[in-house]
Amino acid sequence: MADTTKPDISLALYRYLCHNIVGTEDHVNTIRLMNTVRDNFSSSKSFTWITSGSFGEGLEMRGSDLDIMQLIKSIKVNADQQPDFGTSITYLSMDTDDVKPGFTQLRLEYSRSQFILECCEEHNGKHYFSSALYKRSMLIGDKSNQIHGPCITDKTGVVDLAHTLHCRTWISSAVNWITRSSSSWPSHNVTQSILKHGVLFVPIGVHGSPKENLEWRVSFSVAEKLLINTFTHTQLMCYALLKLILKDVIANDSECKDLLCSYFLKTIIFWISEELLSSVWKPDNLITCFMRCFSRIST
Repeated sequence: MADTTKPDISLALYRYLCHNIVGTEDHVNTIRLMNTVRDNFSSSKSFTWITSGSFGEGLEMRGSDLDIMQLIKSIKVNADQQPDFGTSITYLSMDTDDVKPGFTQLRLEYSRSQFILECCEEHNGKHYFSSALYKRSMLIGDKSNQIHGPCITDKTGVVDLAHTLHCRTWISSAVNWITRSSSSWPSHNVTQSILKHGVLFVPIGVHGSPKENLEWRVSFSVAEKLLINTFTHTQLMCYALLKLILKDVIANDSECKDLLCSYFLKTIIFWISEELLSSVWKPDNLITCFMRCFSRIST
């Protein structure tokens, strides 16, 4: 991959981003450490808190909301194991029949909770945990909050809280990711850590689907966070530049603003990271790396 841009121009841009937009590598690491400490102190026997979104990744981007995921420990989604009957734990299982990829229905297997039962709907003799009813239940007692996609947003519109469910095992539909890449990124240890954390489910279905209120989106937010934490600072700069282009250019174009979202850009840089050697991601090669990512958008 030849660098057709003078290294000093890339270095100048890198330094500008460090001092004015993204922050230095130490600054990003400090944000991540603060997030970890806050998440640990906020978590309890009932819930695990995970700071997600750009700030959770260490990026303090202008205009970004604070995205928090609250993982409910008393509800478990089992991909391939039998529930432990007689406990206070609620067990759900995935049902992906007639559901688009990346989504699932969650069928009730066992629960002693009246709250859970009230959030279920019966179809063809089976009970399904409703994402819509679950979100609505979170609004009871505080009418100042609103539903915003899979999240509950506070009255200021600054904090988005997603009440998530957890499956400790890696799901079969994503198993090819484990062996797909033959590159050195991500490393074997990082891959194993991601598999160990499993996947999450957030309460939102496919818009317009006849089963929308029963569907849940499979979330790999923890995996994505672990991957981004392995980035060199140059990789993180490319990611930040893509987000800036989306927010300040694409989102302001009436014909293009609905074509892309931040998640697409994150996926692009993950793909490029698998393709390029880690030695390519260096400050004096920033513009070339960015253009490699940016050009992928149009292909």
